[in-house]
Amino acid sequence: MTVTLREAQAKDLDALVRLEQVAFEGDQFSRRQLWHLLNRANAHILLVENAENRLLGHGILLFRRSSQRVRLYSFCVHPEARGMGIGRQLLEALEQEARRCGGERLVLEVRADNRVALALYRRMGFSLQRWLEDYYEDGCAGWQMEKPLTAV
Repeated sequence: MTVTLREAQAKDLDALVRLEQVAFEGDQFSRRQLWHLLNRANAHILLVENAENRLLGHGILLFRRSSQRVRLYSFCVHPEARGMGIGRQLLEALEQEARRCGGERLVLEVRADNRVALALYRRMGFSLQRWLEDYYEDGCAGWQMEKPLTAV
């Protein structure tokens, strides 16, 4: 499948809201939160689209001033597009963007029961750092994971 990666724009808000609703049962970003991430936050949002400009995924990086740690705040692939390598492509592009902006470490949180995501992150060089008990809104635990970005 041929896909395009591009930076999100304010006009993508409706598509981002729809993707959140389809991809996540809980812990979804609200329209207001997504608007803030698009317009006000120190964030970078990459989108993955197919040839028909249909949104297949997004990744959101958060940057903090005077920190070399970049947070992968959200990572989402449309359920119908999973298993096609889109997640790997998106994650590689997000890592490249984090490096370009001076990041030395990429950190994220992932649900403990999301075996597919855990496996992807491990394959991509992330390591488990900290157990997060009762982290998600439904009580599911999570893992904090981290990857050094300096060695390329």
